[in-house]
Amino acid sequence: MPYLLEIPRLMRLCAPILVAQVAQTSMSFVDTIMAGQVSATDLAAVAVATSFWLPLILLVQGVIMALTPIISQLNGARRQSEVAGAVHQGFWLTVLVTLPAMLVLYYSPLALHWMNVEPLLAEKTAGYLHAILWGMPAYALYQVLRNFSEGLSFTLPTMIIGFIGLMVNIPANYILIHGKLGLPQLGAVGCGYASALVFWVMLLGMIIYTHKSPLLQPFNVLSRLTPPNWPQIGRLCRLGFPIAMAIFCEVTLFTVVALLLAPLGTEIVAGHQIAINFSSIIFMIPLSLGMAVTIRIGHTLGEYQAERAKVISIVGIIFGCFIALLCAISTVAGRYWIGSIYTDNSEVLTLAASLLLLASLYQISDSAQVIAAAALRGYKDTQTIFYITFSSFWLCGLPIGMVLGMTDWLVPPMGPHGFWVGFLIALSIAAFSLIWRLRVIYARVEHNRRANLPLVDGM
Repeated sequence: MPYLLEIPRLMRLCAPILVAQVAQTSMSFVDTIMAGQVSATDLAAVAVATSFWLPLILLVQGVIMALTPIISQLNGARRQSEVAGAVHQGFWLTVLVTLPAMLVLYYSPLALHWMNVEPLLAEKTAGYLHAILWGMPAYALYQVLRNFSEGLSFTLPTMIIGFIGLMVNIPANYILIHGKLGLPQLGAVGCGYASALVFWVMLLGMIIYTHKSPLLQPFNVLSRLTPPNWPQIGRLCRLGFPIAMAIFCEVTLFTVVALLLAPLGTEIVAGHQIAINFSSIIFMIPLSLGMAVTIRIGHTLGEYQAERAKVISIVGIIFGCFIALLCAISTVAGRYWIGSIYTDNSEVLTLAASLLLLASLYQISDSAQVIAAAALRGYKDTQTIFYITFSSFWLCGLPIGMVLGMTDWLVPPMGPHGFWVGFLIALSIAAFSLIWRLRVIYARVEHNRRANLPLVDGM
């Protein structure tokens, strides 16, 4: 099979997802810019608060992501009658994981007092967290419907709803941050309330789309709710929990670094946040391509086409790395201009530009590891993703970053730059290990095909 034929197929799936992901990440971009216009403290509050709530919401989202390969394989195998039941069990699982996550988020500001964070910064951070808390249920339920749609290869709804969310977020931020229309001026806390409002708007939009769309309505997902099926919920959890933990391990690495940098001063936190925020926007490209890879692999495995699934994963990784190389070159060339979008503080700008230089170096390995992990999700091999991510980030990247950034054991303390070197090392190790695991899966699937066994679990 010509490898290049898979690129346009992946791009047709990837493009709407990418637009939606950029729109969603742009909400954080808007929060950062609009909060930074108030004060450096408000900007830092958004950064620290994001370090708390983002890992938790992604932990919930990661569990739900197991729906995508399940639904895509059911669709590929022409078992559409089972799709609605799988989505309903996803709803029940979402409720089970969201409620404790909300409880953890509510009490998370207590950690700020143990870390000697400046009182005003701690107050604004806690206010943001308690505000965005109310949007978590809507965000989680929206992700269930999103995975349902994307698992069927219908990615356009994700793009449309993402744009709607962004269009609501900008005026809501402006009104709540600056106290317009008779409302109090909330600063960074207003960003939290605006985000919660956006999540509910996105859920409502996805419900309407699912109910009205001629492509999604025939599945009758919203006509009735199947009672909890605990064995199915258990299987969904066993598949989704390692995905969630892998995402949690990766994101919490950045969270821990942000918290370790918080006592060093507002300017350092702000510079670190600018580099992280821009890197997150660039990360949407391989992430979206990886989602398309998951969908395509799941669908082709459902059709019992093992060789095509292998081609899809190889093409996805190579194409993603090529795009990452172009992004890295652009980041190096425009790093000072990028930093100036966020702030005019010369100290923050200089730090952000130097961190963006390091960020450009890890974009290729970051792209390779995220697409390889997405391919493994398509094969329903999720536990290995967690083991590799945990080892790469927590046993290698973070210790190296702490040694380089906070001690003089090897070199004089490098501050935030040392942690970013740790990021680079962790991502490189993860990329190599995940690609190696893919090679093992190829051999296993080929053996199952020759033996006329299910290619993967449940298919």
